[in-house]
Amino acid sequence: MALTARPVRRWLARAALPLALTLAATAAPAQAAPTDAGSAAAPAASASRGINDFSCRPSSAHPEPVVLLHGTFATWYEDLNFLQADLAARGYCTFALTYGAYDGFPLVGGLKPVAVSNLEIKDYVERVRAATGAAKVSVVGHSEGGLQALYLAKMQGIQPHIKAVVAIAPPTHGTDASRLVDLGDKLLGRGTLDAIAATLGFPVLSDEFPGGPAIVALNDGPVAQRGIAYTIISSRYDELVTPTETAFVREPGVNNRYVQDSCPLDPVGHIGEAYDLNVWHLVRNALDPGRATPILICAVGSPG
Repeated sequence: MALTARPVRRWLARAALPLALTLAATAAPAQAAPTDAGSAAAPAASASRGINDFSCRPSSAHPEPVVLLHGTFATWYEDLNFLQADLAARGYCTFALTYGAYDGFPLVGGLKPVAVSNLEIKDYVERVRAATGAAKVSVVGHSEGGLQALYLAKMQGIQPHIKAVVAIAPPTHGTDASRLVDLGDKLLGRGTLDAIAATLGFPVLSDEFPGGPAIVALNDGPVAQRGIAYTIISSRYDELVTPTETAFVREPGVNNRYVQDSCPLDPVGHIGEAYDLNVWHLVRNALDPGRATPILICAVGSPG
């Protein structure tokens, strides 16, 4: 299933916003999307080498479990799943859920408003802590998952339970999606864009636009919270979270890195960042800075 889901998500990620814009005048009212309050139901357990294994006990070398958060239109098993397997193979207890999916359609997640999905994530983090006995977790997110990680650390009152946040290409300050949002604002107006996103069942897109509710809430005061180590990783060639600088948190103590700071020739794009070996190396360094190592041989990631 993971092999077929990836190309589907590539299409959705690239087509959703343009589709929303072009359907503005013709989209017929759709049946209301199902609602739910968000549950912390566990994903189907892989229970392999520390992957979604609630019997896993963190080691002294890696005392914090790692919770991984996928991006928009993705799932726990299709986005950061290979990074999760890499971390588990290195001795981490790793956990991931599909958040923001609608009842009866669990194959695509990250669709609901950030504030709604974030409650699911909070409950899941607390479940991981209770099961593993860990005082804190580290949270790694890609794209919307990175935004969710930052939002979780600031908005849910569990700052003492989070050791580190590693956000890969998060739309921290809102993305203009290669100026498509600007074009939509000029042609249709933000209210129409928001209505289209809600009608299509993708209300999270409104949260990811500049000035969206989640963006405003996250950036009301400092993003970074005391006692949490923050690393933001992005690519200079990201084509969906644009301008690429919008990913970064320019606050004291936050480590903001472009992949190209370490590997100048890596052309990796937005979706490719989840699968890029150079990004994985930077994530591992962020999770275990005491054992951080330079990238000696750079990989070449996917430009898409």
